[in-house]
Amino acid sequence: MLLLNRSEIEQLVDFDLSFDEITSAYIATSKGEVNLPPVGHITFPDHNGDCHIKYGHVKGDEFFVIKVATGFSNLGKNDLPNGNGILLVLSAQTGQVMAMMHDEMHLTDVRTGIGGAIGSHLLAKTTSEKVLIVGTGIQAEMQIRAHAAKFDQPLEFSIWGRDNLKAQSLKSRLDNSLKVSVVTDLEQACKQSDIIVTTTTSSTPFIKAEWITPGTHISAIGADAPGKQELMSEVSELADVIVADSISQCIDHGEIEEAATKGLIDQTAVQELGDILTNPKLGRKSDDQITLADFTGIAALDIAMAKIIWRSYHQAKGG
Repeated sequence: MLLLNRSEIEQLVDFDLSFDEITSAYIATSKGEVNLPPVGHITFPDHNGDCHIKYGHVKGDEFFVIKVATGFSNLGKNDLPNGNGILLVLSAQTGQVMAMMHDEMHLTDVRTGIGGAIGSHLLAKTTSEKVLIVGTGIQAEMQIRAHAAKFDQPLEFSIWGRDNLKAQSLKSRLDNSLKVSVVTDLEQACKQSDIIVTTTTSSTPFIKAEWITPGTHISAIGADAPGKQELMSEVSELADVIVADSISQCIDHGEIEEAATKGLIDQTAVQELGDILTNPKLGRKSDDQITLADFTGIAALDIAMAKIIWRSYHQAKGG
């Protein structure tokens, strides 16, 4: 059995290849080629934490993957990482454990960043330049790096966070070649942005519909478990095009959950990202439309990342 820790895994991640693999994973999911059982959730409200269990198998693959990922946002106060986790890779022929990848959430962070950038690139106006990142954690950083890598044109990033010092710290960690600023007025930043990417763990929606201008695209990343929500439900109602990484997951525990429950959106009109990747004409149809992509994270992406690490490891070993 192959055992890999985070530092070993970080050396094996191929960022460019990941875009292709993640895109293929979304398409395979929407085609029904991936067995994706319902996500398992355990919440720890006394410690502001949760645990996700995601697992699945792509038809024809030699292995399947089980991922356990945790997020305890209070740990940052004690200089401990907020997230942790592990991927188990098992043979689809024998059930034997083939690999244990103790990535400590790194692969989840990478694939989530790439997923958000794919969604923005697919649904935003082609002339988009101004990107607002809402949040200051590792996912905010990943979204900036992934968006910069995915878009052909240079982007201007603005960072907003409740803690301005954390926003400044994030800016200092980024490559000097990127154009990044820190903003303090969230309403004005939303109104002035072509793309808004939300990355917080908030359970209280705080972005208002009147802040969203025609033509804006929103990639909603943070609401990936029951009770989490960053956008007022009226934002979902306002959107002309709503896209989900997984329709069933997003309606059950994503950003659009409350809007769907209240009947503010037509659930039958929600489209899946993989379908639009196959046929982009199903997405944005004019520059003045408001588009929303809801990401809850699907196991197909974890499988894709596990494939990359598995192949990279064996290529490095010459086998």
